[in-house]
Parts: sequence; C-alpha cells; structure tokens
Amino acid sequence: MSNGRSRPKRRVSKCSPKAWGTWMVVAMAWLIAHLPLRLTVACGRGLGWLGYYAAPGRRHIADVNLALCFPQLDAVSRTQMTKRVFQHVAVGAAETAVTWLNPNRDLRERVSIVGVEHLREAQRQRRGVLLLGGHFTSIDIVSQAMSQLVDLDVMYRENKNPVWEWLQVQGRKRYHDGVIERSDTRTTLRRLKAGHTIWYAADQDYGPKHSVFAPFFGVPAASITAPARLARFNASPVLFIEISRDWRALTWTVSISPPLAGYPSRDDVADAARLNNLIEAAVTRHPDQYLWIHRRFKTRPEGQDRPY
Repeated sequence: MSNGRSRPKRRVSKCSPKAWGTWMVVAMAWLIAHLPLRLTVACGRGLGWLGYYAAPGRRHIADVNLALCFPQLDAVSRTQMTKRVFQHVAVGAAETAVTWLNPNRDLRERVSIVGVEHLREAQRQRRGVLLLGGHFTSIDIVSQAMSQLVDLDVMYRENKNPVWEWLQVQGRKRYHDGVIERSDTRTTLRRLKAGHTIWYAADQDYGPKHSVFAPFFGVPAASITAPARLARFNASPVLFIEISRDWRALTWTVSISPPLAGYPSRDDVADAARLNNLIEAAVTRHPDQYLWIHRRFKTRPEGQDRPY
C-alpha cells in the first residue's frame, strides 16, 4: 500500500548493463589516449568536426553565445569560430583522456607555467588559497605539470553518469590531493582552514540561487557568489589562472596572476563582475578555446527571455 511518498530513484551502478555503452566510449578514449600525441590531437579535431554536425543543440548554444559576446562577427565568421570551438572542445576531451587513462605519459616539458612564484608565496601565508579560473578546454591536461610544482585540491561538478563520475574522480585523484564536489561546502571550508589551495572554475550558470547578475562580454550573466564568500571565510588570497593550448606545437601555457588586491570586497556584484572581467580578458586572447557549448546565459534577469 502506498503511503503517498515516492521512493528515491536508484542510481545506476557503473557495473550495470545500462553502463556498458559508456564503458565502450571509455575504451575508445583509452585507445585514443595511447596514440602518439599528434595523432591524439588529430583525432580530437576530427571528432570535433563530426560533433559540429552531429550535435545541433550544442551548435545552437555556441552560436547564440558567440553572437551575444562577439556581435561584431558576421554570420560567416561566427560559423567558422563555432567550428573551431567544437574542435577545441573535442581536443580537450582527448587531452583529458590522456591525463586520466594514460597517466604514465610525461607531458611536463610541454607545459609552461608562468607565475608559479605568486602561488607559492600565497601558500606560505597558510590561510588557504583560491585559484580561480574559467572553463578553458585545456583545463585537465596541465594537471600533471601543476601537481609536480604545487599541491592542489580541485573542485568539480558531480556527473549523473556513474562511469563518468568514477572516471573523473579517480582520474583527478592521480594528481590532486583533494577532489571536492562543488556543493560540499563543509569540506571546502575545512580544506581552506587547513591551508590547502583549491582550484575552482567558477564561471558557469548554476541558476539564480547564490548568484548575482554581472556583465560578461556586456551581457548580464548569473554569476555565483561562492568564490568571494569562500575567500572571506579565512581571508584566503585569491589568484587567477589562465590556460591555453597551441595544438600545432603540442604545447600548453598556464599563467597565474599575483593575488587579486581588494578581492573580495563587500559588494557581491562588484566581485562577480571583477572575476567575469578576468575571464573575459583571457577568453578574448583565445576565444575559440572557451567552453561556449555551455548555456552561460540561461538564467535571465526578470522580464528577459532566455536566448536559447
């Protein structure tokens, strides 16, 4: 007899037959990850080319985002950039496969890290450090090189697919001391209090809760206030990290800023706008290497329609 309450939905196990299709994708990714690096990148570009035509929904999202953020581009130029965006996204996925599924491949000499002295100096304050950035498509490939220089925790978003969830957590644990789900505020605060450095890409639209509207390329964007709140907790210094790739030279560059003076302030909108400005400047330098397939502007101010 029903008591009127619905039972919680059981999550599919990563060993369930329902997960076999995902495991086949992981097997293909393992093969790509063990190819010579230039072939791995070439496979990524090819998959990105296919993805542009096979994923019209994501193509539409990217096109809308680029139209909003780069209104000076004509339709032809915007289409060409969207195609490059898809290639960079897929190359990023191939790079991540190398990072997680072929961890013995040493890529450290291909990664240039500029400004690591700023991070080390901030760590010596022993108040915890927030290393803030955006969803640049080469975000995971530099993990090996970064972990050899400094100890880092990373924040991530839980994936509903149990195979992807297991893979991303185990893959990142190879390089990082802590892998923290973004909603686990208690663990985040505890790690900052213990003096840990937390790497946090805080640029996606997670809805109106705990967000304010701040401009991103001149467009009001729901921007989370968590980075500023976390920084206030233990007076942690905040630094900005930018990552880019050169897929022809097969090299990657990481740039770490000095601590952001006056951040956080007591104005959530000003703090969110400052972080958005930093991300915007980094994106402008490499516009096709940002994760434009995310619905960055899905949450709108009252009275405005969603652009997608």
